[in-house]
Amino acid sequence: MATKKPTSFFTFPSAYTVILLVLLLVMILTYFMPSGKYASLQYNTQSNNFTITSPTGRESTAPGTQATLKKYHVNTSLAKFKDGSVYKPVAIPNTYQHLKKANTGLFGAVKQFLNAPIQGLAETIDIITFVLILGGIVGVVNKTGAFAAGMAALSKKLKGREAWLIVIVTSLIALGGTTFGLAEETIAFYPILVPIFMAAGYDALVAIAAIYLGSSIGTMASTVNPFSVVIASNTAGISFTEGMGLRLVMLVIGTAMCIFYTIRYAEKVKKDPEKSLIYSQKAELEAHFLGDQENNVVPKFDFRKKLMLIIFAAGFVIMVFGVKEWGWLFNEISALFLAITFILAFISGLSEKDFVGEFVAGASDLLGVALVIALARGVTIIMEQAQISDTLLFWLSNGVSHMSGVIFSTVMFFVFILLGFFIPSSSGLAVLSMPVMAPLADVVGVHRDVIISAYNWGQGIMSFITPTGLVLASLAMVHVTFDKWLKFVLPLMLAIGLLAMILLGISVYL
Repeated sequence: MATKKPTSFFTFPSAYTVILLVLLLVMILTYFMPSGKYASLQYNTQSNNFTITSPTGRESTAPGTQATLKKYHVNTSLAKFKDGSVYKPVAIPNTYQHLKKANTGLFGAVKQFLNAPIQGLAETIDIITFVLILGGIVGVVNKTGAFAAGMAALSKKLKGREAWLIVIVTSLIALGGTTFGLAEETIAFYPILVPIFMAAGYDALVAIAAIYLGSSIGTMASTVNPFSVVIASNTAGISFTEGMGLRLVMLVIGTAMCIFYTIRYAEKVKKDPEKSLIYSQKAELEAHFLGDQENNVVPKFDFRKKLMLIIFAAGFVIMVFGVKEWGWLFNEISALFLAITFILAFISGLSEKDFVGEFVAGASDLLGVALVIALARGVTIIMEQAQISDTLLFWLSNGVSHMSGVIFSTVMFFVFILLGFFIPSSSGLAVLSMPVMAPLADVVGVHRDVIISAYNWGQGIMSFITPTGLVLASLAMVHVTFDKWLKFVLPLMLAIGLLAMILLGISVYL
């Protein structure tokens, strides 16, 4: 008699539910945590002075000099204020003051809880607009088959040199991950690339490694990804170009590690198929992916598709230049990609109805990201209204104020690993955590880009395995179980985690 497997009644909640629970928890905490605030300073570009705001809200001015920053123990170069890298108010260390807590009552608390996400939506509308426009563009490019055609054309040229297929697929997807957060879109690559990898003598695990590891290391080592490093830097009050040098180092070395690790496993399987971690599924997977290859229609990589990818990629180059040289914010970036949308409308070959439909569908795919951003900002709003953000910062700063920069960076890395499990949305975690975490760098005496890198790498490394992310959906595409993936990827994760801690330690001294 067959034994029926016990049914699990628990499934991990979505990012929306997690953040709503955090929102509720913060509401409860406001009744137990004392209100308080730090004094802050903000550079006024018109008067070239600092505006000093006391904990009670009283404002005064101070000369816009490095001596003023030294006087208030703000360990940031004056040049960062003048060039706009730091444009948000900076907490002044050792100025925390307890404040009288407002008594809102039960009705006021419920009203505050319901209003916070709405206000969060209003305050992040510039970010959300950009997210939706970019989602629409990705939807259109996916519909035309440009992404898939480029990959397929490349794989055909490398026949007989299959190891190079791993190199190029992983590298290109990592490039997409680091620039625009290529992740969910990679689901479309599996039906095309898995048969190619298996026909070359590899197993399905090699295919998922090339694709998923590329996406994971790319998003982990984000350089201009608007959904992680750009939003996080914006929230932290610095330019996303700060710290980009080490993030590029992480991208290059991390991608190389993923490629080497995958090739070593792939060649071992090619020489002896029994060394495959999924050897017991070999016949089943070959029947599924290789038994009916004629149905896997590979789109032609024609001039139109090449041009679309070139224009799409050019948008990110212009975005970086605009942010760095012209001080662009999300309104200007959104306008840039809206212009790219109009260009693609004329060259995509889609009818007006199809183009609009795919654009809307692509935008709707990222609507969840937009809602997460709004909900997460709502948490910050409640903390600000209850004036407990600075209280939390005060408590944490007491814990890390005597840490060395290296220990601090390592602690932050593990903090974001934990947060990344519960909040897998990079943009949601950014706007939720940065208002509290970023000023800690000022207290310890390291630049805020160290916090950005710790966030990027800590949350990013969790994406390799976190069930709340994309990994389970990707594994389902290739019929590989989660335990086999863990056995394959955990040694690589440990190595990349060690690399991240070393680079964070180095970043403290730069």
